[in-house]
Amino acid sequence: MIVEITGASLDRAAAILKSGGLVAFPTETVYGLGGDAFNPLALAKIFAAKERPFFDPLIVHVADMEGLEEAADTDALPPLARERLTILSARFWPGPLTLVLPRRSRLPGLASSGLPSVAVRIPSHPAARELIRRAGALAAPSANRFGRLSPVRAEHVAEQLGDKADLVLDGGKTGFGVESTVLDLCAPRVLRPGGLAREAIEAAIGPLADGPFQAAPSSPGMLKSHYAPSAPLVLCPSSEEFPADGSALLFFSGSSREKWLARHAMTPASLRPLPVRTLSETGDIAEAAANLFDMLHEFDRSGCTRIYAERAPGGGLGEAVNDRLSRAAAVEK
Repeated sequence: MIVEITGASLDRAAAILKSGGLVAFPTETVYGLGGDAFNPLALAKIFAAKERPFFDPLIVHVADMEGLEEAADTDALPPLARERLTILSARFWPGPLTLVLPRRSRLPGLASSGLPSVAVRIPSHPAARELIRRAGALAAPSANRFGRLSPVRAEHVAEQLGDKADLVLDGGKTGFGVESTVLDLCAPRVLRPGGLAREAIEAAIGPLADGPFQAAPSSPGMLKSHYAPSAPLVLCPSSEEFPADGSALLFFSGSSREKWLARHAMTPASLRPLPVRTLSETGDIAEAAANLFDMLHEFDRSGCTRIYAERAPGGGLGEAVNDRLSRAAAVEK
């Protein structure tokens, strides 16, 4: 059931969570499927609802630094990592940054897929933080079926999960449109690009290490294939590689769309009713990131059989956009 966010609906959601149920709610990044982080049964329900493999860790959402200490043992961090935590939490929390920290023993191992670490963040969405204040720490991966598109609207949650969430809080379209950036503090290394750009993190704590994909994920979002629409997606360096064969087309900017139309002597009207979308008319990377999953959901509803997508410019949020497109393109259909 989808309900508008009000004081009464937040009270209802908190009661569901405290009784071991699941609630989908908006964050500043995407919608999350929340369950009591300290209730093993609720955690198991999250994995079952998403059809998520148990080896893929969850992210624990807390309301403040006091809540962080309940889930993570920050005293177990090496001194330099503790210094990084102090800097990053002061500068970027609340916000789209997830940190991998030592796990408190009282936090069920299921939350971190049996790892000694746990991924934690403080979301900035006011409704999310208020829900956590009322219900306690929440394990909350994206509210979608495993491997599929992350939801940026309440209706996306309902389309994918049906009644597997006991309640869906409708906060409208999310702001960032891509998941949080996940950082290993000890390396330090970005494990998943996301809503906070690498450059901003490096400006705060210095250069980050680069590392290859790991077979055993130490955080969410590290699998090679993920974030996929129903139709096969082909990622192209530029729109110049797009065919004119009736496939769905995802342009990065209005400029690249107009160049493609001119090359093929076509007009926007001649493309109708084909699914053609542009992430940002002006080429604004933040707008493109916010629109990415929303437009891929539109392609899903259109019933298209193939999608060609243009890479975003590198750097900043472009890294997160290209990461999601690359993982979607890697999925075997």
